[in-house]
Amino acid sequence: MSRLQWEGEDTDAAAARRAAEDLAALKAHQTGESISVGNEFAEIRVSRVETRNGARLLIEAPKSGQWVALCPLEVESLTWQNADTFSAMIGHPFGPVFESFEEESS
Repeated sequence: MSRLQWEGEDTDAAAARRAAEDLAALKAHQTGESISVGNEFAEIRVSRVETRNGARLLIEAPKSGQWVALCPLEVESLTWQNADTFSAMIGHPFGPVFESFEEESS
């Protein structure tokens, strides 16, 4: 019996393994307890992790498995945004809000 595969499956699997290793490494350097916040639309877990470049906020979405580690400047930049920015982000999940400069120049 053959197994169904898709083009790029090996690349996707390797990327998933690297992401899981990166997340495990970050969680190994967590300081303090995590904080969970949720509502009927989403749930996130936030924790502080120490990296060789300083403290980061690790933000995880347990239901989707997505996560990001943000430096203090990246977190502060959230305060510079307005509701339109967040609406655009929610309207285009898992992708960029705007095209990168490389894509525009191609």
